[in-house]
Amino acid sequence: MSHSPADRSALIELVRLWHQDATPWIPSGLGQHLGWGPRLDPGHDVLSCRHLDRVIDHAVDDLTLSVEAGMPLDSLQALLAKQGQWLPVDLPRDGNAGSIGGLVARGLAGGLRQRHLGVRDQIIGIGLLRADGVEARAGGRVVKNVAGYDLMRLLCGSWGSLALITDVTLRVQPVRPHQAALVLDGALSDLESYRAELVRSTLTPERCDWQGSVEQGLQLRIVVSSVSDEAVEEQLQRLDNIGRSHGLTSDHQPCSDPRDNGLTCSAPTWLVRVVLPPAKVSELLQSPAAWALTGWSWDVAAGAGCGDGWSSGASQPFQVEALRRSVIELGGALTVLVQPETAAIPAWLDTPARPVIEAVKRQFDPRQQLCRRRLPGVNQDTA
Repeated sequence: MSHSPADRSALIELVRLWHQDATPWIPSGLGQHLGWGPRLDPGHDVLSCRHLDRVIDHAVDDLTLSVEAGMPLDSLQALLAKQGQWLPVDLPRDGNAGSIGGLVARGLAGGLRQRHLGVRDQIIGIGLLRADGVEARAGGRVVKNVAGYDLMRLLCGSWGSLALITDVTLRVQPVRPHQAALVLDGALSDLESYRAELVRSTLTPERCDWQGSVEQGLQLRIVVSSVSDEAVEEQLQRLDNIGRSHGLTSDHQPCSDPRDNGLTCSAPTWLVRVVLPPAKVSELLQSPAAWALTGWSWDVAAGAGCGDGWSSGASQPFQVEALRRSVIELGGALTVLVQPETAAIPAWLDTPARPVIEAVKRQFDPRQQLCRRRLPGVNQDTA
């Protein structure tokens, strides 16, 4: 059953009641991505923050914004746009923005990490509600606040397993009004040489992504932005010159929004997230495990090494497990976000820090009420 208390006091009262009865429950923003990751018990109550959607404070001149966690990300960006600002974070792969609290809880970053780092680096303050109904805060509303334990990064990527995020304070950026994209084609080895030179250069594109499919060919798509068309054109020309030196062909394309990476997936059968050393991404994409996954699309940040692969086809679970082994051999990790009902691959595997993660879970949620069987870094099949 899903619950959406109308105000903060009603939400706290409900959580305290559940704590008294040791009732298991699932923290949620708008509920659009509850099916991602390890499967949750459908009989557990879902607590939605959709009515916690106020703007608490917007310090326009200080480039900080405090909002309640249920605010839709689209609404947040629209609010910032009126002041010539934006929050440089990527949309979830399926194009459903969800809430800002849900985005923080998942902690997934994409191509914008090339220049702006991930959402965990944009948070400077956070409010949370523990499983026992006690409120807590960390950080503040100024960028240089460093007091206390860094709960922001602990909760970012916790998938609702430690507490319910109630509000966040974020650093925002001024909008650079002019942008354009450059798409580069060529042999994968030449594209990788170009990527390596780009990350060593003084150029700072908004994003640089591996995109495409293994069968039809992969490309590098680069987005640049600045305060003038002339500055954008100068950057594109420099990028073009580097490309020609590596034997690549290029195509200049318009781009109205750096957040738009040009690729979304609608109702995928499989959706996986890979995180690798950036220099290893091209090795993965030309590995036998990647070639075996026919019909898959890829979008991976070339400068940050994180991104997604997905398919609407009927790939076999053993093929995805082979891909995971290849990712691990290259020094990375793979998370299964979406898989068929008939598949039973662990969303994530145990990490060496599993004992520490479980100890933190016991401190935050001693009765194990929150998101049972969903604890990042702990294989749900061995939990």
